[in-house]
Amino acid sequence: MMMESRGALSVTSGTKRLADAVRAAKIASSQRTDIVVDIREADRARLEIFAEELQPIIDAVPADDDLFDFTLSGGPQPRYWVDGTAQVLMARDRRTYRFVRDTRLGRITLAESGESRVIVDKVTEYVAERMVERDRALAASDGIGLRPAERPASLAAASSLEPIRLAPRPRSTDFVIALSWLMIGIVVGAGILMALAAYRGAPIV
Repeated sequence: MMMESRGALSVTSGTKRLADAVRAAKIASSQRTDIVVDIREADRARLEIFAEELQPIIDAVPADDDLFDFTLSGGPQPRYWVDGTAQVLMARDRRTYRFVRDTRLGRITLAESGESRVIVDKVTEYVAERMVERDRALAASDGIGLRPAERPASLAAASSLEPIRLAPRPRSTDFVIALSWLMIGIVVGAGILMALAAYRGAPIV
């Protein structure tokens, strides 16, 4: 009987220790989740402050310009998207703004600072450069202001086409047309004279 009592006590003690461990693990997991949520919310709040400072630049960009996004996204790491490749996010210290761009060779850091105003200036410069690049690309394709030798092949071919010229009309054709109009005039005149004679009752010779 004593042996059975000791075994039951041992199982009960072990169960209590396991339950305590599970409870402690749940508490630790909840705390870690709270920390992650707090960090994400803090990052989002800092990016919202950045977006407010960038708003005058956003307002200056035409509303129909599809080159930029200007969107704050959520997820495990909030990001403020400038366009399809450039974005602003918080560094690991959660206090430094990092302006990065994704390229075919990997991600590059364009600017990094603990002051949002500095990153706003860098993003403004980036937006201006992208707009100038687009204007240059459009100017290079239209060929306006370039000499014929410097124009794109498609424009040069179009400009080299001579206007269509009609073959000169033969003089015999002009004579036939004039004779036709003369005959028409004679017929119309004779018709008018006959109509007047019939109206007056005079005999038609």
